[in-house]
Amino acid sequence: MTSGSQWRLVPVGDSVLVVEFEERIDRFVNARAVSLGHRLRAETVPGIRDVVPTFRSVAVYFDPLQTDYEALIRRLEGAVTSLEAPEEQSAAELVVEPIRVPVCYGGRFGPDLAEVAAFGGVTESEAADLHASAVYRVFMIGFRPGFAYMGTVDPRIAAPRRSNPRTRVPAGSVAIAGPQTGIYPSESPGGWQLIGRTPVRLFDLSQPEPSAFAAGDLVRFYPVSPADAGL
Repeated sequence: MTSGSQWRLVPVGDSVLVVEFEERIDRFVNARAVSLGHRLRAETVPGIRDVVPTFRSVAVYFDPLQTDYEALIRRLEGAVTSLEAPEEQSAAELVVEPIRVPVCYGGRFGPDLAEVAAFGGVTESEAADLHASAVYRVFMIGFRPGFAYMGTVDPRIAAPRRSNPRTRVPAGSVAIAGPQTGIYPSESPGGWQLIGRTPVRLFDLSQPEPSAFAAGDLVRFYPVSPADAGL
């Protein structure tokens, strides 16, 4: 294992190396992980099979029979140490236009909006406005194909997960779980608080890029009526 002041390189078995940054959910930490992931993919390093960024780490999967292990470690160390400073990455985000996502808040589309509002001591309308007023960062894709973990949610509506998860959550459901928000791309079980629904299709295998979101994207929700959303 090698390390720097704010990162470390950890071998996981004989075909994976993980670059770990600071252990917290933070947009600056995540920006470093996503930037490293983009860089490694762009360089097409021989032997690397896949590069997977997460909240605060990057997993590098490689073929041990086609990879110079020591050279790969040196390559990763060099890539990490040459990353831009968090302040520069944050400044770059300011010129990126967020992906806009329409949402029908509350009612049958958001059965937990009242509970989220009660958590923050606000009205349902105010809770919806708070959710729609922020620009969220996609930290990572996981759980199900196309599910984007986004943050961070205003503390006033950062209600925790439900104590009893639902066995069926409709596709397109917009939800909150503590400081994170997300959209269920397909019907599935789930324990997040459902506050609305979007008609946007989030995962489509017929498209060149099946997922509507990627790690590092910026997203902003906006309220629409069921008629305007076609729901």
